[in-house]
Amino acid sequence: MTDFPLSATPLRGVVFDLDGLMFDTEVLYQEVGSTVLARRGCEFTDELLNQMMGRQSAKALQIMIDYHELDTTVPELASESMEVMRKLLETRLTPMPGLIPLLDALEAADLPMAIATSSTRDFLDHVLELSDLTDRFRFTLSGDDIEHGKPAPDVYLLAAQKLGFPPQEVLVLEDSQLGCQAAVAAGNYAVAVPSGHSHTHQFPGAKFIADSLLDSRIYRALNIA
Repeated sequence: MTDFPLSATPLRGVVFDLDGLMFDTEVLYQEVGSTVLARRGCEFTDELLNQMMGRQSAKALQIMIDYHELDTTVPELASESMEVMRKLLETRLTPMPGLIPLLDALEAADLPMAIATSSTRDFLDHVLELSDLTDRFRFTLSGDDIEHGKPAPDVYLLAAQKLGFPPQEVLVLEDSQLGCQAAVAAGNYAVAVPSGHSHTHQFPGAKFIADSLLDSRIYRALNIA
């Protein structure tokens, strides 16, 4: 017996979210948001952050524009935000606790890995280049690769298809409520790993809520304990 529901069939692949799950970028996003809004005399509140979290970049920025009725466009705000973010990433990009040991264990078990994020392709590739992790994943999917972002299941259905497994045989690790909803809707074995602001989120349908990527239940679910 276990203290969480095991998959009815063996889990044959793992898909990672990026922001807040693999790297502590949610803190950086908050700094970026605070910077670009302060330039306009506005505040980046926790309420706004939670509304934006987990969404495709363009949709998240549109929420910011609507929230403060800003006199700017999504492309303008995206360009300005990326300029601020790139400077922060050079010195502040930090993997979440347990990420590297988990990647090592998955590689040792010959379980294929992928990334499915709402972030842009440019951001995703830049983060992986800085962290020297690009080659550890079979493929990566960004918010630019799908039409309907999280909480729609599209990105996780596509990930399962590219892995070549039924969705229920793919474990998805997510830190946000919207991302977890997407994985559950896709039929994945969804595991929530909240961090920072997402500790207040709800994760209905998740098989369990992990304390971190170090949580032994992740290893046990994958039979690599």
